[in-house]
Amino acid sequence: MNVHGTHFRTIWLKPDDPAVVQIIDQRQLPFAFVVEDIRTVDEMAVAIKDMHVRGAGLIGAAAGYGMYLATMQAPRTSPEVFRASVAAMGDQLKATRPTAVNLAWAVDRQLAAMDAAGSEIDAQMAAVKQTAQTIADEDAEFCRRIGEHGVALIEEISRRKGGAPVNVLTHCNAGWLAFVDYGTATAPIYAAHDRGIPVHVWVDETRPRNQGARLTAWELGQHGVPHTVIVDNVGGHLMQHGLVDLVITGTDRTTYTGDVANKIGTYLKALAAHDNGVPFYVALPSSTFDWEMRDGLAEIPIEQRDATEVRIIDGLHRGAVTDVLLTPEASPAANYAFDVTPARLVSGLITERGICAASEAGVLGLYPEKRQN
Repeated sequence: MNVHGTHFRTIWLKPDDPAVVQIIDQRQLPFAFVVEDIRTVDEMAVAIKDMHVRGAGLIGAAAGYGMYLATMQAPRTSPEVFRASVAAMGDQLKATRPTAVNLAWAVDRQLAAMDAAGSEIDAQMAAVKQTAQTIADEDAEFCRRIGEHGVALIEEISRRKGGAPVNVLTHCNAGWLAFVDYGTATAPIYAAHDRGIPVHVWVDETRPRNQGARLTAWELGQHGVPHTVIVDNVGGHLMQHGLVDLVITGTDRTTYTGDVANKIGTYLKALAAHDNGVPFYVALPSSTFDWEMRDGLAEIPIEQRDATEVRIIDGLHRGAVTDVLLTPEASPAANYAFDVTPARLVSGLITERGICAASEAGVLGLYPEKRQN
């Protein structure tokens, strides 16, 4: 996507030094656009855990590039020692964010690429570098396809409204900042806007880290998409008054039966949508499906983050970014980062292969190779 007229992805190898991975430090947005250099697995682990990078697809790509950095750090005393060291650094990356399935998927894919490359260390390193780039390229391409499939939903609503703007509600940031490019929930929105279909986005602020207010609003503005930032609890009111035509969210892990784990508060949006007859869609690439889990509510691990994120907020004040305490100093806080929306509340899943029902039959109909014999 474009930033002030220049195309960027969210992660890439530094052009003049391929031993360095570069990322957009999302903690600085929307007040500053900062490119950060990542040179070690430790630095990549911190970047993932502390949300310099975040979002399902980008976490996967970051893990893929993290494994590339691991191959440059691992001792080369023997193929066995090299493989074990890279695998241990992979475990370090996996431990950073437990809910997003893309992270473990990318690490495991890199280990499989090493094994397929044979026993020579140089061949394994080359395979891991290529696989990191492939993971990133696939993520961008899959998101582009999600936009091509999902735009049909917006086109149909636009026809029914006689060309009046289609109002889409989002939650958190499932835009290009959360992936390598295009995004998932935003990809159909960008595709509609680029085709000249009038569209307006209600942007949930998404407490406690405000990824909607800070990131989604920023990237929509960069692309010229009309949007309005709202506090999280306004969504239900808007739906009751016919001001939302469609809800599209992303997801950090979705079971093959259609249960969706996404940023905390998604479940409440799905309930409001269900009560008001508003279509509720979830957009995701196949790398975000968990092909082992059936029951999302019982099985998906829910990350609990530092309570400081709830108690303290930061923002721009008189030209400087400042922290502000929101709560009584002695009050404890809980910070559940995700919730699970059951499949029965999901109108459909938008994937790179098309749109399907949020059910085992629907998902496996698009991905028949995942059927268990």
